[in-house]
This record gives sequence, C-alpha cells and structure tokens, in this order.
Amino acid sequence: MNNLVWFRNDLRVTDNHSLKKACDNDGKVIGVYCFDPIFYQNSNFGLDIDIELPFGKTGKFRAQFIIEAIEDLRKQLDKHGIPLLVYHDSPVNVFPDIIKEYDITNIYLQKEWTRDEVEQEKLLGKALKLLEVKPKGHRTYDQFIYHPDDVPYSNFQEIPTVFTQFRKKCEKESHVRTLVDIKDYQQELPSIVMTTIPQLEDLGLESFEKDHRSAFPWKGGATAAWERLNHYFWDTGKLQYYKKTRNGLVGIDYSSKLSTWLSIGCISAREIYWEVQRFEKEVKKNQDTYWLIFELIWRDFFKYVSLKNGNDIFKLGGILQKEYEWKSSERELSKWINGETHERFVNANMKELATTGWMSNRGRQNVASYWSMHKEQDWRIGAAYFEHILIDYDVHSNYGNWMYNSGVGNDPRNRTFNIELQASRYDSDGTYQRMWLQEELF
Repeated sequence: MNNLVWFRNDLRVTDNHSLKKACDNDGKVIGVYCFDPIFYQNSNFGLDIDIELPFGKTGKFRAQFIIEAIEDLRKQLDKHGIPLLVYHDSPVNVFPDIIKEYDITNIYLQKEWTRDEVEQEKLLGKALKLLEVKPKGHRTYDQFIYHPDDVPYSNFQEIPTVFTQFRKKCEKESHVRTLVDIKDYQQELPSIVMTTIPQLEDLGLESFEKDHRSAFPWKGGATAAWERLNHYFWDTGKLQYYKKTRNGLVGIDYSSKLSTWLSIGCISAREIYWEVQRFEKEVKKNQDTYWLIFELIWRDFFKYVSLKNGNDIFKLGGILQKEYEWKSSERELSKWINGETHERFVNANMKELATTGWMSNRGRQNVASYWSMHKEQDWRIGAAYFEHILIDYDVHSNYGNWMYNSGVGNDPRNRTFNIELQASRYDSDGTYQRMWLQEELF
C-alpha cells in the first residue's frame, strides 16, 4: 500500500498539500511527472478558425523552464528519500503499470479544472477503471492565496464580475492559510528504476542560448524561485518600491518576476504572502508592499473566474458572450509575432517576447490591445501565442487578461490603448525600443 503524488503545476516540496497528505499516510511515497506529448505538439488550440497556427502549445522557453524545475524538484524530493519518476508520455500510458508495480493505493494531485487538464484526467480515469485494484484519488485546491473553502461565497456562481468587489470582500472576510511542510519526513528510497528527464530535443523543440538583453535571466525550479524572492525582498529591498517600478521595461528588478515560478507552482502564493508579511514587520510596510499582495489577489480572481465560467473563457464571446466581428489573418499574425507592425512599441515588445519568452506587464497590455482592438483579430489567437511563448503562462491569468483587454471579459469597457501615448509615457527616451529594434529611432 503506497502513495503516488502526481505533480503537474505544483512543482515544489514546501507548502505542497498533496505531498504533505501523501507523506502523512501509511506506506511509501513516489512522485511522478509526465511531459505529456499533447502539450508539445502543434495545435489549433481547439479554435474554429480558418488559419493554421504555426506553433504548438508549449514552446522552447517554457519547456526549458519546466525541465529545469523538474530537475530541481527531483533533487529536493531526494533529500526526503522520495523518488521522482519522469516520463515523456501521457499519464494514461504510464500510470497503470506504475500502480501495479509499486502497489499504489492512493494518488494525490493538485485539483485542476480547465479543459486540457480535465480531459487528461478523464482519459486516465477510464484506464484506471480497468485495473483489478483501483487506487483512490485525492484532489486538493492548492494554487490560491485564498482557498475556495475560505472565500466569502457559498458557491462559485456568486463570484462577482468586478475584481474590486471580490478583492474588498476577500480582504475583509477571508484569511490566508498557514504553510505546511514535510521537513521532518524521511523514508528509505524505494527500490525503483529511475527514469531520465527529457531535454528540449526529446520534446521536438530546438535548443537556444538565453539572450543577454533579457530583463529576466531566468532559471526554473523552487531553488531559483527562493533565490529570486530573497534577492528582490531581502538583498535589494526592491519590494518597497514595487508599485512605483512595476510598469518598467528595462532591467531585472522593475518587477518581482515571481509569476513565472508561480505559474507551475515552484513557489506558492501563500509562501509569497507570508514573506511579504515578514518584510512588512522587519523592513517596511507601504503601498508598494501591499501591491504585490494586490497582484496575487488578481491572480486568484482569474482562477475563480474560470471556476465560475468553465470553458466560456476559451470561447470567442468570452464570459460576456459578446458578439464582435473578429478576423483571423495569417498575414497579420505573422507581422504581429515577428514585430513587423506599423507600431514600433508593439514591435519592440514582440521581439523581446520572441527572443526571450518574457515581456513586461505594460508590454502585454499594449500588444494585446493592438492585436484585438486595433487590428480586430480573434483575441483567442493572441492568447494561444502567449500560451506557446510565455515562460510564465498560466491558463487562468492568460485567458482572463486577454478577455479583459478584448472587451469580452471582466471589464466590458473599451480599453483600446493609445500605443504612441503609452510609448511616450513608459519609454520616453526610446531606450527600450532601441534595445529590441536595434536601430536609432530619433
């Protein structure tokens, strides 16, 4: 009688409720991660469009980040005697054999609810029903700052459409849970045949060198996540200026960059929250420190929006079911992706994205507005490209923000950006544009 932890978007040992529950149960603990091929092949993302999208769900930058996170996770688990089996295969193909070979009676996993993850679980569920001894599944909501059991709403349909209402009510009536750990857990490493972690070439992706101009010289994994947090909070004290600098474009410290590690759970939102609380007690408490919590609540909000609205977040009319005349042009897509539009500010941001897998929050809003509001192109195509290219892709935040910026989400107002004005405000001397366009602008 042993326990399996199926890691997906919770790639950490600290404050991991699935791992904690498995370690608290009788029997050995084994971890499993699958690089499921469905997430690495070219795809039209389920879109009913006339054009073929020239990219797959997971591009080289995000894939490399995940590979590094898995390498780190294996090292962290090894300290507790917990093996991590890694496969370049779908769970439906590998889990039945693992369950039989290692006498697995319980499977622990983070609860996911969006389309691809649910489909993955359904396929696995059908396969497990064929086993003589079927393991019991234990799903845990574990990616929130405010747990679903603690928000002041009796069901997800009560979640308001407007963020401010959600934030104020949660701040007043909810609490952030304390952290859990397995620091005292130790088992003898089970007799197990270890697997190799696939590299980019194994996933059908090209290797690359990280660009020296990047505002985010990233590395995957919980170890790197905490190094970044300690740098931004404790070594430099930049947290106390966060709100003032978060709209920056150049340099590694204009924002926390923690969204990337959060996206696949290398660090939890609760861990960040409690570190902010400690910073406020020991260093300084101001609007800037609060603003990082504010952004974590925004992240929660989009997760609750998707819990409330289901697959509507992937539909053309969005959660508002609004009808616009959207276009889908291969030519416009190519120009947008390659930074060849008539807007220099858009071009600079898109070139940074294509070269590094990263773009500032200010840049994202401008290029999204250009794509959906200026060019009136199907917003879901833009969201699909972000899913492919961004290292900090998070399904809820990505599609929530794209709906928001395209007039079909949680803000029905027309938020079309004046891109020239934005460029003059946030890149007044043209430094950012020159860096990425590699030409003199003035």
